[in-house]
Amino acid sequence: MHSTFSNMHLLQRNISYYTAFLSRSMHLLRDQAYVNGKWIGGRKNETFPIYNPADQSVINNVPDMDVEDTKLAINAASQAFKSFNETTAKERSDLLRNWYNLMVEHSEDLAKILTKENGKSITESKAEIKYGNSFVEWFSEEARRIDGEILQTPIANRKLFLYKEPIGVAALITPWNFPHAMITRKAAAALAVGCTCVIKPSEETPLTALALADLAEKAGFPQGIINVITTGLKNSPAVGKELCENFDVKVLSFTGSTNVGKILYKNSASTVKRLSLELGGNASFIVFDSADLDIAVHGAMASKFRNSGQTCVSANRFFVHSSKFDQFIEMFLSRIKSEIKMGDGSKKGVTHGPLIKESQLNMIHALVTDAVEKGAKVHCGGTPLPELGPLFYAPTLMTDVTKDMQIYSKEIFGPVAVIHKFETENEVIQSSNDTSVGLAGYFYSQDISQIFRVAKQLEVGMIGVNEGIISTAEAAFGGVKESGLGREGSRHGVDDFLQIKYLCLGNIKYH
Repeated sequence: MHSTFSNMHLLQRNISYYTAFLSRSMHLLRDQAYVNGKWIGGRKNETFPIYNPADQSVINNVPDMDVEDTKLAINAASQAFKSFNETTAKERSDLLRNWYNLMVEHSEDLAKILTKENGKSITESKAEIKYGNSFVEWFSEEARRIDGEILQTPIANRKLFLYKEPIGVAALITPWNFPHAMITRKAAAALAVGCTCVIKPSEETPLTALALADLAEKAGFPQGIINVITTGLKNSPAVGKELCENFDVKVLSFTGSTNVGKILYKNSASTVKRLSLELGGNASFIVFDSADLDIAVHGAMASKFRNSGQTCVSANRFFVHSSKFDQFIEMFLSRIKSEIKMGDGSKKGVTHGPLIKESQLNMIHALVTDAVEKGAKVHCGGTPLPELGPLFYAPTLMTDVTKDMQIYSKEIFGPVAVIHKFETENEVIQSSNDTSVGLAGYFYSQDISQIFRVAKQLEVGMIGVNEGIISTAEAAFGGVKESGLGREGSRHGVDDFLQIKYLCLGNIKYH
């Protein structure tokens, strides 16, 4: 079986490199799903449009696949697992490295597709592609470092072993805000250990996922190993339920809202399915009195306004010590006005694009309006920007927000910074932890004792100290409380796709 796989892999790898050599500007925009090594439509031949959020033009139409289509993808992945499970770590590492090399080669193409369907600036898209690619590179290397254990035995004529084995078919449900990186972070880990994948991208951003499948095919992945199903709003709930309840799916990895995560958690109970959930955040951003304000404001710009505030680790609640409050506001406002240029992300000089959809814009504006009506102060922004397009919202900075305002405790997921004043360390830690979620947190201090005190007390899975951008393939990404289960990236990123098998070898005759 190994030789069959290796020969097929070698042939497909050679073909892929020849194809890439012939056309360095490969067109990756697809309008079909990818199941069992074939580009197909749904069985009912229904489609749904993918809109460019910058101007609401239709980029492409893709299949609106239903539960029966999903079962076909699961069956394909289940059959493919029987052989993929037998591959060596070196073979899987080589496949992932081929995929990574093609992603790097076609980074420009991927970034253009990402900007078209997500709306973020081309500069941000290129950064996401580089970031997402890094997970494939990382797990191509990590594939060869997944080792079992030999245990000490209490009985002389026994040997005890722990094997780490791939769990089976992995269902990956990914969000619209990072349509490249959220797939690669999950799929590369699953593939590294020998799992096969059924990927369900967001209905807003499936085109990046299909482009990745195109490159995976050219990288030499045999049929059924990677499958991408596209579903519109009508079919998404039922398809998600099928991925949860189908016995052949052994692990489900989801990135998205806490509310949807809880639904998937509940639906997965019937099969006692392994779950990896990266859910909502409500990150605090604390500026202590010893902070370097230049560094803090730089971090605030990156953490708050990246992807127009539409990130799960975005700074959501700013707490600034009273001695630094006025100066921080002044410096932050200056940077917002001088550095942010909104518009169509594909245009030169644009730094920030639109929100992803109308419901997102309406929700954010409703939060701002409610706060203003109850006495909050708007220092800049606070309004949509229809002159730029239907989904643009002005970068906004607010103060005087109180607990009776909806925006005080809600994850905003948009370009709105709410700044609170605080006096003591204990006070701000209590305020920071006063939420049911705990994904990321940030704080700025030059006091080394304070750094270790606060880091220990913050109830989050990830902390940036004097740093606003913390995500990297080498580090474990994930949260505590209702922000989810498990970790992605790092050497721990493979854990959710592995199961441990214990082998007791007894009655060994030494003499």
